[in-house]
Amino acid sequence: MASGKLSQLIKTLAVVFLVLTETVSPCHGPGRGSGWRRGTRKRTPLVFKQHVPNVSENTLGASGLSEGRILRDSKRFKDLVKNENPNIEFRDEEGDGSDRLMSKRCKDIINSLAISVMNEWPGVKLRVTEAWDDILYHAKDSLHYEGRAVDITTNDKDRTKYGMLARLAVEAGFDWVYYESRGHIHCSVKSDSSAAVKVGGCFDATGHVTMPDGTSKPMSEVQIGDHVLTVNENGQKDYSEVIMFLHRDDEMQGFYYTLHTGDGDAITLTPSHLLYITDSNNTNSINPRAVFAKSAKIGQYLLKSDSQRDLRPKQITKITTSWKQGVYAPLTKHGTLMVDDFVASCYGVISNQNIAHLAFAPARLLYNINSRLYANSATHELSQNGVHWYAELLYRLSYYVVDQRLLFQH
Repeated sequence: MASGKLSQLIKTLAVVFLVLTETVSPCHGPGRGSGWRRGTRKRTPLVFKQHVPNVSENTLGASGLSEGRILRDSKRFKDLVKNENPNIEFRDEEGDGSDRLMSKRCKDIINSLAISVMNEWPGVKLRVTEAWDDILYHAKDSLHYEGRAVDITTNDKDRTKYGMLARLAVEAGFDWVYYESRGHIHCSVKSDSSAAVKVGGCFDATGHVTMPDGTSKPMSEVQIGDHVLTVNENGQKDYSEVIMFLHRDDEMQGFYYTLHTGDGDAITLTPSHLLYITDSNNTNSINPRAVFAKSAKIGQYLLKSDSQRDLRPKQITKITTSWKQGVYAPLTKHGTLMVDDFVASCYGVISNQNIAHLAFAPARLLYNINSRLYANSATHELSQNGVHWYAELLYRLSYYVVDQRLLFQH
């Protein structure tokens, strides 16, 4: 069986797997039920002047701060992409094609929205009335100047559709959607440099993992097929194979939380990444749980491997944030790993470690099949770059399948 056919097979299995797991209850799900949605989700149109999320556009929880205007002679102008999608109608009132220019993330999401519009209203197309703009009549920090914002309608200009259009835009993945006026919906996205970490938690380039010979390796040098120190399902330290990267990009800038402990050690990871904490330093009654890095609090305890390689609770004494270069999210067979000797999950975005690990069962199956078929040849993808298609698929489907209370809120 060819590797390409295996990839197609696993895509099919992934969709089937997620559909089937809508009706099952993982035994370790939090609270009542499993966290998986049941039945068909009812869409609710946005109302006039409503925006999702319910925070300001330029906050971290929405599309984030402006990174500065992009003019035609700006160095960053080359980062804009032209959208030639025939399923989208562009007003182009300037007559220079500028309404087709946008950031890559904005293009990807609006192309997805165009499909949703055609599915919702057969014969109707999405219409873009404004995208990137270098005519300075918007607000000073408008994301239109960076190609990160679009104003949209339907091409039949039926205003009764606009509330549902806004809802479809939310579901398509826009980071901020605003029913701004009776005449259009305003949508915007995070910058390309910060948005990609949304599909999963990541570590920066300086984090180190431990190899079987006791040496450490920086995250930027970890490869698929490496065996690294992890914690297994029984809470015991074990070496587990790296089977893929959920996300890997040497050049991307990521927004990180650094959790510092009293002995001067620290772990750095994105806000949406899971790591293990406990509320007590009593080694006889450690009951660790996985939480988002953003949710960890000063006074709680991280689990750290000591010189004897036992796990000891270390109190968080300080939390700092920063932008750092490089984003790395290796996935091991165990679904955990030790980074700078602290216990962390391989997953992010969803707050339940067990559900996340279950969702990646098809990826582990594919890796095992490939390993058996090509045991004597170098077939593993050692230089993966960008977001892995399977991680992206799960993120896209999570809106429909997973209880939103389990998902990271930006």
